[in-house]
Amino acid sequence: MVNPEITIDAVVKQFRTGALALQDITLNVDKGEFVSLLGPSGCGKSTLLRIVSGLTAPSSGTVTVNGITPMDARDLISFIFQDATLLPWRTVEENVGLGLELEHVPLAARQKTVSKMLELVGLIHVAQRYPRQLSGGMKMRVSIARALVSRPRILLLDEPFAALDEMSRDRLNEELLRLYIEQLWTVLFVTHSVAEAVFLSTRIVILAPHPGRISHIVPIDLPWPRTAETRTSKAYEDQVASVSRLLRSVQTSTGEIE
Repeated sequence: MVNPEITIDAVVKQFRTGALALQDITLNVDKGEFVSLLGPSGCGKSTLLRIVSGLTAPSSGTVTVNGITPMDARDLISFIFQDATLLPWRTVEENVGLGLELEHVPLAARQKTVSKMLELVGLIHVAQRYPRQLSGGMKMRVSIARALVSRPRILLLDEPFAALDEMSRDRLNEELLRLYIEQLWTVLFVTHSVAEAVFLSTRIVILAPHPGRISHIVPIDLPWPRTAETRTSKAYEDQVASVSRLLRSVQTSTGEIE
């Protein structure tokens, strides 16, 4: 039996204000899975992601990543936030290489790795541009490239495409899946979009709010590879409708109609 890459066991998170953000979250994520966390505002999706990353600690319960604590597993994890958080005074190349620079990787090795990552995300042609010269989609691809230079085994993404238009979002979803298949990551992905979650995921975890808790776990059995044509298939439309009904039932039962 293969041990899960991420193990979340009876996790509770209560803030100092007394607000209970997460209650009794238990979830295993196997190596190579793409698991999306979906749910209404206030269900603790981002809080759970931060706990898995080691950025915050649970009030009780345990999380292990590859059998060790999230803090000890930091070298295995890359976190991509909703905002690209690029340094405006650094070029694309310099932004992507920042982590390697802080690790004192020699210049030649750093440039070689950065060039490879920019080629991977299709941005080698803008290596010398500054963030102000990039579209929103390009900025997110730079952010992804910056996360990849550390060669993570586990990718944590907190609504990275939420601010993009639908066309850019769909295009980057396809790009992310291409990289996921190539790099063999384990992925935990936070989103509000049912369509995005169905397109990307091997499983969707629907959380109910107040406090955040697991309501449904839905396997997504769409064939691979998934492409733009996948979105026009009946199987995809049926899965989106099914997950939407489950999400609506969670929102209705908690009074969270968005």
